Amino acid sequence: MTSKSVPSPADSAAESEAPEPIGEHLRIYASTELARAIACLGWRGGRIHEGVHQARKSLRRTRATLTLGAPVLGSGAHLIDRELRRINRNLSRLRDAHALVETLDRLHRKSDEQVAHTLRRARRSAARARAEYTHVCVAADPGLADRRSLLGVLQAAMTALPWTVLDASSVQLALQDSAQRMEAAGLRARNRGDDEDWHRWRRRVRRLSQQLRALDGVIAPPSRVGEFDKRLANLLGEAQDYTLLREHCGKRSAFLHTDRALLRELSERGTETLRQRIETAAATSAA
Repeated sequence: MTSKSVPSPADSAAESEAPEPIGEHLRIYASTELARAIACLGWRGGRIHEGVHQARKSLRRTRATLTLGAPVLGSGAHLIDRELRRINRNLSRLRDAHALVETLDRLHRKSDEQVAHTLRRARRSAARARAEYTHVCVAADPGLADRRSLLGVLQAAMTALPWTVLDASSVQLALQDSAQRMEAAGLRARNRGDDEDWHRWRRRVRRLSQQLRALDGVIAPPSRVGEFDKRLANLLGEAQDYTLLREHCGKRSAFLHTDRALLRELSERGTETLRQRIETAAATSAA
């Protein structure tokens, strides 16, 4: 009779320390981020705006993770991603209303007394508009319960995707694609200077950053991706704040007509300064 081989303690330890399959790692990460989004959308009272901000971050991280699995995860992943994008966009106006107030607060802290009075008045107008729009949103969907319920359904569907078929080579190809899109968007923005082109570049930089965060060193990124420059992402985010302020200086602005010219000038000056810094950061990163 042949004796059965009994695994040694060393073998058992090696098995317990074996790396987690990449598909399972990404499934857990995406599901955790989506659960976080659901929880943050439940924040009430004065925390509602921070909750929306954090939820939108988690929704973008979830979408970035799904993109790492495309097209291996199949058409179901595409449908889930489309719904997540729709919900995120639906929350964007609520987020923008708060981001505008935050931008005015930052400008006020850096301003001299000559413009501080205008910024305080603009801040009051922006805060009033934020409160009015928040009231409308909460009245239509108390506690943002409808959105949270839909996200729960999407979380269950996402968990059921065939994550186990993902391997390192397909994920690396997805990373390369993200890096190429980011580089192309950066080149277009720096050549044309259109606000939408700069915003697209920011989204591409953020997407690659989120994908690297999702992987958390589980696999080494391909050489084309290189070292990610977090400073570039931060500068592009600051520049977007100035664009947001400029967009709110139009005919339907909540700001007083007499204040709009100064606010527009501040946003244009800030945009120009930041884009020069971004150009330097991008050149340094490429080198």
